[in-house]
Amino acid sequence: MHKDDRMRIEEHLFIDDGSVPNNARLPLVVYRNALDTGPGAAEACERLFARNGWSGGWRGGVFPYHHYHSTAHEALGIVAGSATVRLGGEGGKVVHLHAGDVVVIPAGVAHKGEVASPDLVIIGAYPGGRGPDRRVPGKGDRERVLANIMAVPLPLSDPVQGPSGPLIESWRA
Repeated sequence: MHKDDRMRIEEHLFIDDGSVPNNARLPLVVYRNALDTGPGAAEACERLFARNGWSGGWRGGVFPYHHYHSTAHEALGIVAGSATVRLGGEGGKVVHLHAGDVVVIPAGVAHKGEVASPDLVIIGAYPGGRGPDRRVPGKGDRERVLANIMAVPLPLSDPVQGPSGPLIESWRA
């Protein structure tokens, strides 16, 4: 379940910095206060994401090193605790995430967990059953990675609000 009455949307666009490809055509979207918190929040987030076509999920945190996915977009639902995450690579933006927030990271955009509360629980998921790879900036076949990123289809549904949510509106504009 989500809290439409308090939800706020933020968008951040990251361009290729020579090390991290990022994604200059699709903004990263942060939904503030999008999820209910407390007992059962993890299961509720998993059900919400699955109902909206985002699956392949996991529970955990954010790796403490810069990484990105070239084969899938990623949704992160913060269901407990808080985290400080650097987005877009070393020269990117630091964002503070709290229980109830959701972040949708376009393919190619680097993310790194910098600080996490001891009770942090994140639910991760991917649209359309796509599986992610894990890439580290500066390593690997750049041309293949760029081709992978361009080939990732747009999701059919917003992970929080379904077929006509903010992500769909933003990414199809």
